[in-house]
Amino acid sequence: MPPRTVVIGVDSSTQSTKAVFVDAASGRLLAVGRAPHVVRGEAGARESDPEVWWQALRGAVAAGLKESGAAASAVTGIAVAGQQHGLVVLDRAGRPLRPAMLWNDTRSAPQAAALTEALGGPDAWTARTGSVPVAAVTASKWRWLRENEPDTAAAAAAVRLPHDFLTERLAGTAATDPGDASGTGWYSTATGAYDTGLLELLGLDAALLPEVARTGATRVGSLTAAAAEALGLPLTTAVAAGTGDNMSAAVGLGLGGAGLVDHPVLSLGTSGTVFAASRTRPASPALSGFAATDGTYLPLACTLNCTLAVDKVAALLGLDRDDASPGGEAVLLPYLDGERTPDLPTAAGLLTGLRHDTTPRQLLGAAYEGAVVTVLRALDELLRACGLDPAEPEVAARPLRLIGGGARGRAWVETVRRLSGRPVIVPGTGEPVALGAAALAAAAATGADPVAIAAGWSTGEDVRLPPVGRDSATWERVGSVLERASGPLLGGF
Repeated sequence: MPPRTVVIGVDSSTQSTKAVFVDAASGRLLAVGRAPHVVRGEAGARESDPEVWWQALRGAVAAGLKESGAAASAVTGIAVAGQQHGLVVLDRAGRPLRPAMLWNDTRSAPQAAALTEALGGPDAWTARTGSVPVAAVTASKWRWLRENEPDTAAAAAAVRLPHDFLTERLAGTAATDPGDASGTGWYSTATGAYDTGLLELLGLDAALLPEVARTGATRVGSLTAAAAEALGLPLTTAVAAGTGDNMSAAVGLGLGGAGLVDHPVLSLGTSGTVFAASRTRPASPALSGFAATDGTYLPLACTLNCTLAVDKVAALLGLDRDDASPGGEAVLLPYLDGERTPDLPTAAGLLTGLRHDTTPRQLLGAAYEGAVVTVLRALDELLRACGLDPAEPEVAARPLRLIGGGARGRAWVETVRRLSGRPVIVPGTGEPVALGAAALAAAAATGADPVAIAAGWSTGEDVRLPPVGRDSATWERVGSVLERASGPLLGGF
């Protein structure tokens, strides 16, 4: 019997790093190492020190290696999936010049609006990049940096995304992939390359950017001597280009050219996202028209306010997060950090429909409903971008794959079932982002297709929940409030 080989998938998210150790042949999860991040900022600012990400990666790998019981010599590949959009600016020695501006930093909303207008409007951006600038997008953050910290921008010797920064620390190679690059605002999903005209508009030198690998599974090198020593791994360990967290989750779920196409996923985490792997290049200003990491496309919509926002409402009410009931007449739009979809970066939360008999549990339920209706409305737009009619019976009956921390919460799952009317699948693996990164690592080591690898792994039994009757009354009530309040009361432009 040949010796067991192990691959490592790293999920460097907003709040923490997870490093999963996976048997490369079977997909069996051997261990998960974890380490926290630190996020700072107020009044729209959200920042982290990239060096903390690197220290967290080292700590998570060390913990996972110890827990797995695997020999370090068995590790053949590693890949990083990172939170998207973050702006990392480095000096000539590869050290951060300032904390990274994270995806949920909304200070660059005015710059996003100005960029949209400068190119001729949303349709012009969609045609070139697949997406319209919002505060989350890296291009908007770069413009903010140039306007507010010009000396830092002028001193930048390199501009990276979070996963690019970590991949470079591993392999010593400045590399990214089409998936994460498509969230910058300066990469064209139409041409598959950086858009020189947009770089000129942004005042960004292409020489500061990493090379775009063909896929996230492309081997961009092996561990450097310094990285191998820091991680306790072999110098021969293959390093994949890696990708963004959403693209990696798609791989981990078997979505892509060698797997499922046009099957929607709803991720309930700090943000709420819906996405699907598609062979159709999306062209909707309401969506992020990302590239997938395997050569297909990954139309995606993201909301800023999901599990953290609802947890905040629960804390204000003194309730456990699952101690919720349907909201009744109350409508609560928990837009505590502004909102991205719909594009309301200066929005605050809105509560309406209170009665004398409204209970605290109903208010918490209303927060769940506001968050879920927002993300499910985005799902309908995503399906249309894939060329599908969300009202068509066959499309409406397609199961919704539910991932993220919220997928483990009873109130989240039941609210999604009630408001979508769809069958729900909770995948057996609880770590699809890290698992996808592990598949990229295995592909970098072997040259195989990462989606096919992930689809062939046995990663646990899925939980399959049948559809329930759709709560159309709540859907219409929340949607009506959102439509009527989005301008004057929610801070719309």
